[in-house]
Amino acid sequence: DVLIPFGSVDPLRGPVAVSQARSLVRDHGVRGFKFHPSLQGFSPDDQAYYPLWAEIETLGVPALFHTGQTGIGAGLPGGRGIKLRLSDPMLLDDVAADFPSLTVILAHPSVPWADASISMATHKSNVYIDLSGWSPKYFPPALVRAANSYLQDKVLFGTDYPLLTPERWLRDFDTLDMKPDVRPKILKDNAIRVLGLGDNSGENSAGK
Repeated sequence: DVLIPFGSVDPLRGPVAVSQARSLVRDHGVRGFKFHPSLQGFSPDDQAYYPLWAEIETLGVPALFHTGQTGIGAGLPGGRGIKLRLSDPMLLDDVAADFPSLTVILAHPSVPWADASISMATHKSNVYIDLSGWSPKYFPPALVRAANSYLQDKVLFGTDYPLLTPERWLRDFDTLDMKPDVRPKILKDNAIRVLGLGDNSGENSAGK
């Protein structure tokens, strides 16, 4: 009742990944999945992976995708072969459209594609934005404005521990001019709804 596990599978394994996803939820209590398209080397809008998204939709748990730049391989020749374009959030727009009952979480502020993430979360009710991976003081101004107004129910607290500790994230978050009624939504209430924790989860909080 303290930790809420997310799992991951390799989409490139096809039917095996679908079977693994089903087992992780039904046999091991996984409550969501994390994918890193750039690191795992796949384009999420490729219909070859649609059976996996369909299975996760059926299982009723969220799929969280890394979006935007990654620190992995940064500064190395060729960025260690990691292709940033695979983490363009717009590649997930097809997924969110074709699986309307699948909760899609765009991990991180999606730099340099923050505006695309904001647009998707505004346009599609099943798309959310996770605020992990960046200190709040470096958030794009457009994201702060959206989170403080029309996207206040669509953004989720996260840190990216141990690279960014909860203490530092919360300290920097306190410097933002966020409305008092928006803060609890971002820090806890939105996650309770997205993770389906219900009314009996008042003592739990969720973050990445």
